[in-house]
Amino acid sequence: MMDWAYLFEISLTGLASGGLYALAALAFVMVYKATRVVNIAIGEILMVGAYLFFTFSASFALPLWLAIPAAVLCSGLLGAVIERTIIRPLLGEPPISVFMVCVGLASVLVGLVEMIWSADQRRLPDFMPTQPIMIGEAFLAPKIFWGAVIAMVFIAVVLLVFRFWRGGVALRATASDQAAAYSMGINVPRVFSLAWVVSGMIAAVSGIIVGSIGGISSSMGVFGLSVLVVVIVGGLDSVLGALIGGLFIGLVEALAGAFIGGEYKLLATFIMLVVVLMIRPYGLFGTREIERL
Repeated sequence: MMDWAYLFEISLTGLASGGLYALAALAFVMVYKATRVVNIAIGEILMVGAYLFFTFSASFALPLWLAIPAAVLCSGLLGAVIERTIIRPLLGEPPISVFMVCVGLASVLVGLVEMIWSADQRRLPDFMPTQPIMIGEAFLAPKIFWGAVIAMVFIAVVLLVFRFWRGGVALRATASDQAAAYSMGINVPRVFSLAWVVSGMIAAVSGIIVGSIGGISSSMGVFGLSVLVVVIVGGLDSVLGALIGGLFIGLVEALAGAFIGGEYKLLATFIMLVVVLMIRPYGLFGTREIERL
């Protein structure tokens, strides 16, 4: 007989974890919408953000209210450096070239983390409440609950800023039509840089939350695999797809881990990826591109 209370608890945990996927997926979509670059290194950028927070808070002993913004700003700077020195020179090159550069970038970032901080797992300072969270009869781990709350608030703030801020309007115009954006006087290369800066900052916030839940290590980039599944399922260029896809994949992973075993979670997500792509090749909310011959 189905234990509905247990199912409800697992589902809540999955949706909360999905909120973290959605935040990291937003960082991915931000770059893809503006530049059409598949940033496969999003998991490693997320990891660097977590390590920067660890350095500022533990090594430099900065207060949390200062260490977190410092890590986020430095990750944004990292995004700007990556765009200016690695991605911009490849504009106009075949997409596979840019993709392979991002694969190489991921390996470089892992190597730098292991050289600077070693490959040992570390714990981040606690900055979230630790009181148990009860929703009805369902228990939710406090770090996962508050991590999801922070993620959703941050997503809402980013969307509002880019809805009304001039830079956000320029980014949306560039994502819609680069040639038209040029003709309207928008500095498209600057918009590209802005997209990478914002993506790096969002990834840092995601990395800090994920690291505070499970610790940090040089293998954190594996989180990016699930994020990649999320954005492909939701649609590479869809913000709504990132949000819905994150919640969906989080729920699938939680149910798979609870009923068929934790080692099958990634398998379940990739099975769902194949099923969705067979039905909708551009993802649930992705833009369908029509090529005329």
